[in-house]
Amino acid sequence: MAGSQWELPPELCCRPMAFVALTGLDVVYNAVHRAIWDAFCANRRADRVPISFKVLPGDHEYPKCRTKRTSYEWYIPKGILKTGWMNKHLNLVPALVVLFYELDWDDPQWKEKQSECATKVEIVRTSLQGRNTKVAVVLIQKKTPLPPGEDLVASERAAALCNACDLSGKSLFVLPHTDHLVGYIIRLENAFYEHAQTYYYTEIRRVKSHKEFLNKTTHQLLFVRHQFKIAFFSELKQDTQNALKYYRTAYSLVHELRAHETNMLEIKTMAGFINYKICRLCFQHNTPLDAIAQFRKHIDLCKKKIGSAELAFEHSAWMSKQFQSFGELFDEAIKLGLTAIQTQNPGFYYQQAACYSQERKQLAQQLCRAGASPPSPDPLDTQSGGLDFYGQRPWRQGHQSKNKHTKEKTGILALQIKERDVPHSELIIALLSNAVAQFKKYKCPRMKSHLMVLMGEEYYHAKDYTKALKLLDYVMCDYRTERWWGLLTAILTTALRCAYLMASVKDYIIYCMELLGRGKQQGYNRILNTDAARLLWNDRMALAGSNEFTIEVQDYIPFIQCKAKFLSPSFHVDQPIQLQVFLQADCPHPVSLNKLAVSLSNQVHYNQWCVLESSGQDSVSLLPRKTKCFNFSFVAKTEDVGKKIEMTGIEVMLGGDTGRCVFLSWRGAGGDAASTHEALQTSRSSRRWGRGVETRPVLDWHSVIMQHSTMIISRVPKILVQLSHQPPALINEMYCIGLTVKSQEEGVAKDLKLTAGLKPGQDANLGQTTHVTLNGSKVCDDTAPALLPDVPLGDLKPGEKLESCIYVKCVSTAPRVFLFHVAYSIDTTVDGRQIVCKCHKVENSFSFNSLTQLTLTTIFIYMKFEPLDRVAVDIPFLFMIDIVSSSPWPLLLASSSLQLLTMTSNTPQLQSQLQEVVLQTGECASECFCLRCPPLTNSNTTVATGQYLISWRSADSPLIQSTVTLPHVILESVPLYIHADLPSYGRVRESLPVRYHIENRTALVQEVEMAVEPSDAFMFSGLKQVRLRILPGSEQQMLYNYYPLMAGYQTLPQLNISLPRCPTTDTHTLRRFLPQRIFVKPQGRQLDDASIAAA
Repeated sequence: MAGSQWELPPELCCRPMAFVALTGLDVVYNAVHRAIWDAFCANRRADRVPISFKVLPGDHEYPKCRTKRTSYEWYIPKGILKTGWMNKHLNLVPALVVLFYELDWDDPQWKEKQSECATKVEIVRTSLQGRNTKVAVVLIQKKTPLPPGEDLVASERAAALCNACDLSGKSLFVLPHTDHLVGYIIRLENAFYEHAQTYYYTEIRRVKSHKEFLNKTTHQLLFVRHQFKIAFFSELKQDTQNALKYYRTAYSLVHELRAHETNMLEIKTMAGFINYKICRLCFQHNTPLDAIAQFRKHIDLCKKKIGSAELAFEHSAWMSKQFQSFGELFDEAIKLGLTAIQTQNPGFYYQQAACYSQERKQLAQQLCRAGASPPSPDPLDTQSGGLDFYGQRPWRQGHQSKNKHTKEKTGILALQIKERDVPHSELIIALLSNAVAQFKKYKCPRMKSHLMVLMGEEYYHAKDYTKALKLLDYVMCDYRTERWWGLLTAILTTALRCAYLMASVKDYIIYCMELLGRGKQQGYNRILNTDAARLLWNDRMALAGSNEFTIEVQDYIPFIQCKAKFLSPSFHVDQPIQLQVFLQADCPHPVSLNKLAVSLSNQVHYNQWCVLESSGQDSVSLLPRKTKCFNFSFVAKTEDVGKKIEMTGIEVMLGGDTGRCVFLSWRGAGGDAASTHEALQTSRSSRRWGRGVETRPVLDWHSVIMQHSTMIISRVPKILVQLSHQPPALINEMYCIGLTVKSQEEGVAKDLKLTAGLKPGQDANLGQTTHVTLNGSKVCDDTAPALLPDVPLGDLKPGEKLESCIYVKCVSTAPRVFLFHVAYSIDTTVDGRQIVCKCHKVENSFSFNSLTQLTLTTIFIYMKFEPLDRVAVDIPFLFMIDIVSSSPWPLLLASSSLQLLTMTSNTPQLQSQLQEVVLQTGECASECFCLRCPPLTNSNTTVATGQYLISWRSADSPLIQSTVTLPHVILESVPLYIHADLPSYGRVRESLPVRYHIENRTALVQEVEMAVEPSDAFMFSGLKQVRLRILPGSEQQMLYNYYPLMAGYQTLPQLNISLPRCPTTDTHTLRRFLPQRIFVKPQGRQLDDASIAAA
């Protein structure tokens, strides 16, 4: 039998489509015919009808139709399904033959061409003798036809042509070769599809008609065959639901056949074909669970139908193909939109197919005898080159009896010899590769790793050791990390064999070390030694430079474990840096080390101190399962202060310098692929058992925690820094902070430097409003920095004290953090080495608030001490300022001054009223100035007043001047200014003269109407009501004699003033400058000054 006997035939796997033959087209030399053919077959979209087109010559010989059987009474079928039947109906026997002929309705040679067309149709019918194949004619015309019924000539000639060709009207078509060719072709396709449907329907009825002639005694095979044919014709008809029904019936019938050793293969083959069709249609109908159920049923029914025991490998091959085919169907359905899950995906079916292929390989090794010569003649050869029926043996085709054929033993021997040449490992690897891809797609890492191990083993059996080692090495990474010791040992054994047979020295050493280590779960096996491997090893050892091997063991699990740690996360520069390296041998025998070296990040200075070498015959020995500790120490460089020192690697040398040696190298502080998982387990165990950890041995391996880096920090300073100050600080004050530095060193502290000021990292505005200086005799300006760096303080002997003052000026009230940093150098000795240490003493930074020492409040008032909101131009008013002390200690006000911009003083000279005034906490001092705003040349209504300057100081501080910008004032112009001259007090029943001055401040003549309101407290003499005219810039005076009637504070008679020419100015605005009340003394005895003051 052919080597590809287990492959499903392509005609079974393809989608059945109606076969339509096109004749009369010259697609090579006729451009029009070529365009028509391209329109049929090129760029077919999914929405077009499923038809398979083929161009055939007009005299093509179709398969001859056998004589129809009229009775099955004495007929004994030779098999179930012929090997060529599906291909015949897919590609050889058309459902419709279409004849293309160029003929226009108005062709001048119509009669001759009509006869020629009828002749070609007759030739086609003759070649299809006995077939139910339909025949149709397509006339290729140059002109677009008229609508039906309008062209009478066309109707007549079409009828004549149908009669001549013996065609029905539905089998004659017209194809105009115009711009809309594709549209006409699609319409033709639909018509062809209807004819093909009719043909396959006829074929189904023809096959069904045979059922009445069959009996279940001798025609069991025909029942299966006919059901399969009906189902296949239904597929060609695109009736998939009925096709699925008939396939299910055929599947049930095939398992009802009487099975024996001679026909077992044929039954399984047909069952596999039908099962494939059923599963394919279920996936196509989007019922995947039905497909899976059908496949499981198929496997359950067939897995025990082994057949001949001498050919048991054939059953395994057939089972493997069943799983592979279903996996391919499943995968194809997923690509078309089906959703799969982790527990149900094509990978499981590919995996099972690989398992059956492995079983096939094992059975072939058992059953196929080595050295047997192939029989002659070969019983697998057939006269036709192939089988007549699917699943039959070449030496007994058509033989259905239970008795074995006389050539059976020869045929079995030929099959066994042929099986020996099958590349089983390639088949297994391909299936496993497909399964791995599926499990990777559906995120099943453990299944993927398991199958990759199987692939590696198959590569090993196929003697492709490079690929085997690559796969196994990839998988071992996961098994090492997760500590699957049993699995890892088995894989390492296979990898070790690969490395040996490849003569890969380094890999061989690595896997040997791992098998000696803690992951070993079984005894030591002897590796198969071959002459070829021995020769390879001799060649490798003869090469120069092959005596030293460096192995990075970080990603492996070697037989020596290594951990290292610094004894502290940080060391002072005047302390020796100490580190420990712990080694433990996991092998069953002691191990000798010739060298141990630790590599650090600063290789130039420190590596030389971290090396341990064996001297002479003495070597470091590690006992099995015993932890050994090695101590190293060195002195840090002063320039490495503030830097981190890291372990970059640890190296252990096995072997001697004279012979071969192996360097085991760990990155960082040691550890291997399983260390992380073991550390996690240890931490969980310690939490679970609590105090049980304390009872462990001192050098318990799992209790060692790696510390791969340490920090070099500066020497601890032995000086005392004290700060003294009295918060809070006042704004603009030179705030004094006392600094005392006392040495507690045993030697001289050299080159002391002080850094003092605002601590960096705060608000940027604080740096502009804070000034630091060492000179407190005068107030510093804005150029003074916020931080004084590296102020030299000289040397300091042991026990000496140094005192200094730093002055801080704060311009704003925000809280501040200050820093004081003292640095110096000192000579010291570490492990007998003299070094110069730089020490730093940072006094804990402190923060304080700055307060506003003086709070100033300003107010503008009328001359009668009433507040004003607008200042009248060229009219005197009062400016008052109140100064409140917020300082916790007394403040001396040295002097004050007023700097005016637009205002002028109403007095000859402005003098300070606060000279040498001392204010206690919360006390207030006031000053009053009489001012006048002269007329302005511009039209501004708001003007600046000026500044108020006050000089003050606290005890023992320089004089500080504070400046306060006075508020702006709003100006207004009054048309009439009225003020009064009157005594400071009056007396009851004595005359009180009052003179009113009325000034015209405008450029117009103003008419003034005045009236004095009567009052119960006064009698008066003068004009009660008067009308005046006042020239621009001139003044009028009105004199009244008031006669007080009651004592005490009395309201003066009010003036009602109106300006007819200034209606916007009311009486209240004009009389606001006049006094409202006056004190009237009682009549009689004379009062002294004290009584007046009391009143």
